[in-house]
Amino acid sequence: MPPSPAYRPEPRFFDLGEDYGDAVQSAEFPQAILRFRNDRAAATVGLESLTDAEWIAHFGRFEPLPGQPGPVAMRYHGHQFRTYNPDLGDGRGFLAGQLRDDLGRLLDLGTKGSGQTPWSRGADGRLTLKGGVREILAAAMLESQGVPTSRAFSLIETGEDLERGDEPSPTRSAVLVRLSHSHIRFGTFQRAAFFQRADMVETLVEHARALYHPQVAAGDAPGFLKAVVEASARLTARWIAAGFVHGVLNTDNLNVTGESFDYGPWRFLPLYEPGFTAAYFDQFGLYAFARQPEAVFWALTQLAGALKLVAEAEPLTEALNGFGPAYIRELRAAFLDRLGVKSLGEAADQRLLDTTLALLREGGEALRWEPLFFDWFGGFASSARALGGTRGKLYQGEAFDAFRFALFEHEPDRPERLEHPVFAAPEPEEMLIDEVEAIWAAIDTADDWTPLYAKLARLESARQALAGGR
Repeated sequence: MPPSPAYRPEPRFFDLGEDYGDAVQSAEFPQAILRFRNDRAAATVGLESLTDAEWIAHFGRFEPLPGQPGPVAMRYHGHQFRTYNPDLGDGRGFLAGQLRDDLGRLLDLGTKGSGQTPWSRGADGRLTLKGGVREILAAAMLESQGVPTSRAFSLIETGEDLERGDEPSPTRSAVLVRLSHSHIRFGTFQRAAFFQRADMVETLVEHARALYHPQVAAGDAPGFLKAVVEASARLTARWIAAGFVHGVLNTDNLNVTGESFDYGPWRFLPLYEPGFTAAYFDQFGLYAFARQPEAVFWALTQLAGALKLVAEAEPLTEALNGFGPAYIRELRAAFLDRLGVKSLGEAADQRLLDTTLALLREGGEALRWEPLFFDWFGGFASSARALGGTRGKLYQGEAFDAFRFALFEHEPDRPERLEHPVFAAPEPEEMLIDEVEAIWAAIDTADDWTPLYAKLARLESARQALAGGR
C-alpha cells in the first residue's frame, strides 16, 4: 500500500552533497519485531496508512520510502563536555528521509541503532532496547508538557544480544526512528569551520535559514544566529519549567531549530534541586538542572565562532547577547503555561515565577516538582482541588502565601481544561526514575509491554488535557 496523499517527500539535506554526509546501508538484523509505532505522528506526515509489514520494511530494514534517495550518515564535529572532538558524525544512525508535515514544516526521519557507519569509531552501531524505551518515554513526557521535542516514531526489536559496560549484559537490541524538526547540529557548522571551509559554512547557513528560519534574509548569518538563539532560549526555558535534565548538552546534541532530541541519560526532577544531574559520568555537574541555560549559551558561542568565517564578530556578539533576555522572557511564559494562567505583564509574571521557585525550594523533600503545577493549574479555579487534595497540608506558610497572591493576580487561561478527567485524578503523570525502571523491568523479565503502553496512553490524555484542543 502506498503512503496516503498527505505524504510529501522532500529530501533537501541530500541536495547538499557528499561534503555533508555519506551514503550508508542499514545493518541486517536477525529479527524485526514491531514494538511501537506512533500513528498520531505518522498521520501528520501521511504514513499512518502503512501496514505493519510495510512499516517494518521501511523502519526495520530501511527500504527507502517513495521519493527518498536512501540513508545518509550526517557529518559533524562537536564539543563533548567542552572538549572538542573532530571524530564525531552519525555513528549509529542516519537520516532516512525528509518530508513535510501537515503544518508545512520540513521534518526528518532519523535513526538510532541502525548499524555501523564511517563514523562509528569501532563501536557496534547498535541501540539497546532499554535505550529505545527510554527515548519513547522522554519524548512522550516532554510533548505532553509542551516542550519542543522530537517524537519517537518507531521502535523495532532486532534480536541481537548486546554487551554494554553500563547496564547488565547481554541486553536486547532495537532500532529507533525519530521524527524531528532537523538534525542539523551546531556541530555541523563546527566541522565546516574546523576545515576553514567558509564556502561550506555559507552553504549551511543558507540551507538552514531557508528551510527553518525563512524570516531571516538571505546571506544574513547574524540574523540566522539570532533566530537560533531565540529558539534555543525557548527550548531551555521549557526544559526548566518541565523539571527536565537533558544530561548531555554537547554541541552535537543541539540543533538549529531549537527542538530537543537524542535522549540518553535524561532525568526529570523529583524535587527542586538545582544541582541535580542526569548522567552518572557528569561528575562535575556541568549539565546539572540549573546549569542548562549556561550550557546552551556556551554551545551557542561555539556556533557563533563557526559563523565568524562568514560574518563580522560584532553583530554575532549582539545576537548572542540576546540569549539572556530571551531566556528570562521565555521562562516567564513557560511557567505561566505550566500553571495555566494568562500573562499580566512583565512585573507580575516575574513575581509569579519567583514565588513559584521559592515555594518549590521551601517545600524541600515534601513537595515534588510536578505535583505543584498539577495542583494549581488554572490558578484560583483550582483552589478547592489543591487545598482538599493529598498535598493540601503542604500549602501554608509565608512562601505559599506569596505564591498564592502572585498566582491569583493572573486570570485562568482556558479554565475549561480543568473539566478534563485528568484533573479529577489525585496525582499527575510524572516520569521519575523508579517508574521508568519498573516499566523496563516488566519488559526485560516478562516481555510485558502493558505498563509502557498504559503509561503512553496516560501521557496522551495529559497532553490532550493541557493542550485543550490545540
